[in-house]
Amino acid sequence: MTRKILAALLLTGSLMVAACNTVEGAGKDVQSAGQAVENAAQ
Repeated sequence: MTRKILAALLLTGSLMVAACNTVEGAGKDVQSAGQAVENAAQ
């Protein structure tokens, strides 16, 4: 029982870390796209 709970917690933690990295990367992509549009408008 304890091993199942520990395994579930580890899996959840690793998914959360992966999701944070994905969201951070997406934010950087959106920021660079906005910068490109701003530069093209000038």
